[in-house]
Order: sequence, then structure tokens, then C-alpha cells
Amino acid sequence: MTVIPRTRRAALVSAVCTLVVSGLGLTGCAEDPNEGTNGVGKLEPAKIQSTTRAAATAADTVRLSGAVLSNGKTYKLDMRLKEDGGTGSVTSEGSTFRLLKVGEHLFLKADADFWDPQDSGKDDGKDEDSETAAADKLDGMYVKVPTGDPAYKRFSGFTDKDLLLNSLLTLHGTLSTEGHHEQSGTRTIRITGDKGSGGTLDVSLEGTPYPLRLVRAGDAGTILLTDWGKDFTLEEPDEKSVVDYGQQLPSS
Repeated sequence: MTVIPRTRRAALVSAVCTLVVSGLGLTGCAEDPNEGTNGVGKLEPAKIQSTTRAAATAADTVRLSGAVLSNGKTYKLDMRLKEDGGTGSVTSEGSTFRLLKVGEHLFLKADADFWDPQDSGKDDGKDEDSETAAADKLDGMYVKVPTGDPAYKRFSGFTDKDLLLNSLLTLHGTLSTEGHHEQSGTRTIRITGDKGSGGTLDVSLEGTPYPLRLVRAGDAGTILLTDWGKDFTLEEPDEKSVVDYGQQLPSS
């Protein structure tokens, strides 16, 4: 028996429908958009949202890339996350730094400008030359962020898979569906909050119903969610590449 590929089959169905409709004066002949899918497209919007959140939570790994607007600042993210940490880069206000979290240990890697108080416009009364020299020594090094430092809570959130997904995968307002779409070659069903003003989320109709693309409420950034379940190595840098200040990071 000859198996007809789905795309070719869809074209044949469309052609036959056109002939039948035009010949009999009928309307409304169309292929089922949910044919051959995981069935999520047939669910109510709220059920789609809860189903895709459950799938995301159960996944071992994910990659988040895109932009997020928070507290008036835009952060460009490219993070790979798993249950025990994450790694990747964050760019904000023209400055890019790398984050690495393994278990409870968080490391931050940036160039000298990131650590130089002169570039931040901060005047703490200390010798600028000595602070610039200190910043130069941190250039390209991993700095271990103390758990008690305010920066730990601020930065570790970018490496926390469950925290990020729980905060991102919530649409606001009345939920509804906005048709079938495609994301990077994968068919999706799109759900929205308040017709888009509360955010939009594209959910995969193929295989596991993972969320694939998120537009945050109020146009506060667009995030792509990819590499679901693809493992990657997560390990602490060697001691020669790490600077440990103990209980407090240098001011910058």
C-alpha cells in the first residue's frame, strides 16, 4: 500500500474539495487542522495553558532566548536551563555578562567595564585607579556570587528553570484561541489573554505540547522556548578561573 505524505495528502484533499464545491454549489469543505496532531488544539484555552505548563515543568531542560522588559529595563536572554542550574548570557543596557549556576553555586563572568565603578557613574569615594585595576583583574574571570549578596537573588532568577517558566507561562485576562500557526516548522495552536493584550503563547501541536513562543503581556518582550529535553553539560569552572570574594561582591 502506498503511503501519501501529509502535505501531499492535504493538497489532494484541497483539490478534491474545490472540484466538489464548485460542481455542486456547496461551501465549507476544509481539512481538519488538528488531524495528525497531539490533540491539544481541540482543548479549551485554559486547558491548553495548564497542559503546556505541565509539560514544561516535567521537561528536564529548555533553552530560553529573546528579550524581557522588567522594571523599565530590557534584558536580552540566551539561557539553557535544567533542574539543578543553568548557563548562558544576559545583556542589559549595552553590557553583556555570562551566568553559570550549578546547584547553589552561582558564578558571574564579565569584562572589566562591567566591574569598573567609573563606567557605572557611581562615586563611592574610593581611589578610581585602584578600582579600575581591580576591575581589570576580573576581566574574563568567573566571580563567585555569595548567597548573601543582593546580586545573588537578582541574578540567580535567570538560571532557575521552574521560577522563570512559572513567571513567563501565565497569560493575563480572558483566555481564547487565535487559530493554528507555525513556529520554526512546527505546527502550533495559539492562545491569548484578553485578545493579545494579556500575552500570547504558541503551543506545539506535534509530539509533547511544549510552549514554543511567548509574547508577554503589554508587549514586554518575546521569548522563544526551544531544545526541550536536550541534555547539556553543567559543571563549575576550574579554580584557576574563579575569583571568590567571600561574603560580598566588589561594588560596581
